[in-house]
Amino acid sequence: MKTEKSQTFTAEFRESSVKLALDSDQTIKQTAEGLGIKPSTLHTWIGKYTRPVGNKKKQRTDEHLYDELKSLKKELAQVKQERDLLKKATAYFAREIK
Repeated sequence: MKTEKSQTFTAEFRESSVKLALDSDQTIKQTAEGLGIKPSTLHTWIGKYTRPVGNKKKQRTDEHLYDELKSLKKELAQVKQERDLLKKATAYFAREIK
């Protein structure tokens, strides 16, 4: 039995593949074969990247997610630092009361 390793494609490749598939006169199967990917994979990408965006929720790209993750990590570090400072202050004042 032949096992294939799953390939990882960049977001730019996926987006350009979807655009190529939608803009070309070829079928999705032909486009996928030309790109060296499975037609089912291209169908999945088309479904993902062409979903209508609701007015209430903005479409998020990977870049926004990385920026949000970075800011959340920074905020978490600050909150941990504040928590540790408060623990030390509590211990200090607890010793004074005794």
